[in-house]
Amino acid sequence: MYLNEFATGVDALDMTQFDEFASLLRSAADLGIPHSPDTRYVSRNVVINHLRFHFLEWGDPSAPPVLVLHGGNQSGHSWDLVSLHLADRFHVYALDQRGHGDSEWTRESDYSSEAMASDAVAFLAQEGVHQPIVMGHSMGGIVTMTLTIREPEIPRAVVIVDSGPQFEAEGTKTIRNFITANVEFDSIDEFVDRVQAYDPFRSREHMERTARYNLVQRADGKYVSKSDRVLHQEGTRRPPASGERFRLDEVKKMTAPTLVVRGAQSNILAPESAEKFASDLPNGSLVTVPDCGHNVHTQNTPGFLEAIGPFLAEI
Repeated sequence: MYLNEFATGVDALDMTQFDEFASLLRSAADLGIPHSPDTRYVSRNVVINHLRFHFLEWGDPSAPPVLVLHGGNQSGHSWDLVSLHLADRFHVYALDQRGHGDSEWTRESDYSSEAMASDAVAFLAQEGVHQPIVMGHSMGGIVTMTLTIREPEIPRAVVIVDSGPQFEAEGTKTIRNFITANVEFDSIDEFVDRVQAYDPFRSREHMERTARYNLVQRADGKYVSKSDRVLHQEGTRRPPASGERFRLDEVKKMTAPTLVVRGAQSNILAPESAEKFASDLPNGSLVTVPDCGHNVHTQNTPGFLEAIGPFLAEI
């Protein structure tokens, strides 16, 4: 049983009519996040690369486009507060990547960054989106880099959130262990308990409001993580360990203006790695957001919005 609302057919579903949108507005009020009082926010589906993809669409379709790509074991809803804030001046697409959220699981179990980048390119083409600003967090950051290196003319600008060519081995191990050890739960409270122990930056109330996007309820009453089981098997999900994932000559293909955003307490992207990444980019800059770790845009959403604001204004 699904715990959240989403479009099940080809027609767009107005998400502002549901309680979960009211819940989002309460979180925005708690955090002091400004937004338009009249926001267009719909759920849609599209078929690309022989898979059904679910995505959330925010804002006026005539506004400049933004594509946001979530991290591993998350969904497009991880960007809800950011999308809500940006929707008054941007047309935001929040894609559930293959095997995640309300998108289809792939039969071939191919969850490589190359496959996900191909999905993003095909999605943009299908929707007729030209030169979007592309933002990617963690796994989504790797997908964004892969897309930008392969098709440097596609993004108007790029925001890479706590991701880069080099990850810290200890941090990736922590994430992998959490994902593989937290697959099913007896109750939503048990899920929130475990997330709260893992993430000291978000309030329990906000975690309870977003739990519906991370879980489905099985026929036996258990709550299970809402992503392909393959991604939870030991040895299957292997975030890049310490070492270069992209070569310098590849990174230099990312010619679009690029902002690297690092969480001050991140155990994934070391300060020196972030600085080197930004300096290696032809048009790169770095900003560090305080009071957060790896999940910058959810752990300190106001700080994240303050960090990207000048960059987006300049673009």
